[in-house]
Amino acid sequence: MHSIPKKEDARQRAWEIRQQHDSRIWFSAPGSKHYESRRFRNTPHSFAHVSITGHACALRCEHCNAGLLRAMLPAETPEKLRDAADRLTDRGCRGILVSGGADSSGEVPLHDFMRAIAYARKKGLKVLVHTGLLTKETAAELKDCGVNQILVDIIGHEQTIRDVYHLDRTPEDYLRSMMICREAGIDFAPHVVIGLHYGRILGEYEALKMIHRAQPKTIVMVILAPMPGTPMSTVNLPGLSDVENVMAFARVLNPDAFLSLGCAKPAGEYKRQTEMLAIENGFDGIAFPSDEAIDYACRQGRVPVFTEICCSMAGNRHDRPDARQEHSG
Repeated sequence: MHSIPKKEDARQRAWEIRQQHDSRIWFSAPGSKHYESRRFRNTPHSFAHVSITGHACALRCEHCNAGLLRAMLPAETPEKLRDAADRLTDRGCRGILVSGGADSSGEVPLHDFMRAIAYARKKGLKVLVHTGLLTKETAAELKDCGVNQILVDIIGHEQTIRDVYHLDRTPEDYLRSMMICREAGIDFAPHVVIGLHYGRILGEYEALKMIHRAQPKTIVMVILAPMPGTPMSTVNLPGLSDVENVMAFARVLNPDAFLSLGCAKPAGEYKRQTEMLAIENGFDGIAFPSDEAIDYACRQGRVPVFTEICCSMAGNRHDRPDARQEHSG
């Protein structure tokens, strides 16, 4: 039904869609890591990533091997999560991402942490939860906790699920997770990793088609950034032309969604190039942007808005208390 358009047609259509949106572009720099550009510097500890499994993950995915967990604040028990909420709010934190390693079924084991998550919300923290695959029971519990948003990676090819995530699951399981969020009435932000299959484009277009069916308000695109010490440490980055094709398809297929280029992406010149491609293809937000990308957006007539909220929430008008808008000049 949704064929992949030619590159030139997709880019032109993406630009036309961009013209229908307002001129703002949201640059997110949550305080989970230091960020400083010529125009904006974030506040330390304004946002935090918390792992409820510490450094443990049953899957040991090919691109991560649990490495991402080592950069998170460990909180392996509900008591530790409540203590973390206390400490973080005392330091001026405004939001947390509750994440962790997945179990052998692809789910983050959240059940025992629901009261602690609700406690964090009562403390005034915005709470985003990275769930992995989702059940109706978990979604209902998270709804009762008052979580602000669920983040879920969407994979569109069974070979990638098997070879990269080491899971005996199908793309339909990821579609089901999104539909469960819709049925539960929870805001959700699907993430697509461009180049997830060892730097190749394999299931990205199918993932975007599934996302189109789920109709989320926000979509986050990230790009494979091979981590040292993982089986993917030496793979080639996805080609810029392939990245642009996926970006344009994401914009064309989801014209009304808030489309963001997330924080996970390779560094250096490749990062700068992909950020400019995102701007050219009508993205609404970029996390931790380079100075070159900010300047380029301004030259394209975009009005930069800087915020310390996670990029997946920058498109939510009710979650922008710290946003600062600048004229493009």
